[in-house]
Amino acid sequence: MLTRDTAPGAAFAAVAHRGDPYAHRENTLPSIRSAVSAGATAVEIDVRLTRDGVPVVVHDATLKRLWEYDRPVRELSAARVREVTGDGVPFLHEALAATERVRVLIDLPDVSAVRATVAEVRGSGAAGRAYYCGDVAALRAVRHADPDAEIALTWTTLAPPRPSLLRDLGPRWINYRFGLVSPGLVERAHADGLLVSAWTADTRWSMARLLRAGVDSITTNRIGTLCALLDRRRDRRPGPAPGSGR
Repeated sequence: MLTRDTAPGAAFAAVAHRGDPYAHRENTLPSIRSAVSAGATAVEIDVRLTRDGVPVVVHDATLKRLWEYDRPVRELSAARVREVTGDGVPFLHEALAATERVRVLIDLPDVSAVRATVAEVRGSGAAGRAYYCGDVAALRAVRHADPDAEIALTWTTLAPPRPSLLRDLGPRWINYRFGLVSPGLVERAHADGLLVSAWTADTRWSMARLLRAGVDSITTNRIGTLCALLDRRRDRRPGPAPGSGR
């Protein structure tokens, strides 16, 4: 059964995908801060573990695409990651500090970084505003490490998750690729007690379609566009009738 804080109609989440990547390099502190300034209510970041066990914020397994250094993050010390990226790759605790006014959605690509990430979230006092998505095995490990963790189960097919998986993970959200989302899908998820998030929608048309479908959250690379669309929708809402006393 849906509770007050999980019921459809709760505050909509505008999630900035890796910060504000059209303004600043993804998953960097300037990108994260830009997303918060643009109005994001949550920022999605990706976390990997260095060779010496430090959780850092980077999406790819290697530093080649963004930093032109073709070595896996897991083979480098935290100090080396900072050196070769000119301090561009943040430590997780820095990203948590940069998002202190909003929620943070932590994407975990595998199990290796789970324990250190959950410990860092707790140590930073961010447990109440952090939630997790990513690889199913990683989410199982999150649930084991923190029975109270909020989970967004990433799902890429119209076939529903197995009931046993839902029981094991206890997700609050089901996190669909945006092209799969329809009003019927949202209605079914809500009936099952799940909030619906959609990723990664970057055009006004796709965002508006998702809002009409009734999603509870949209993840986007264009957070300014989404926030402007939400502002226009709020402005168009009818006010109280004359003489209503409200």
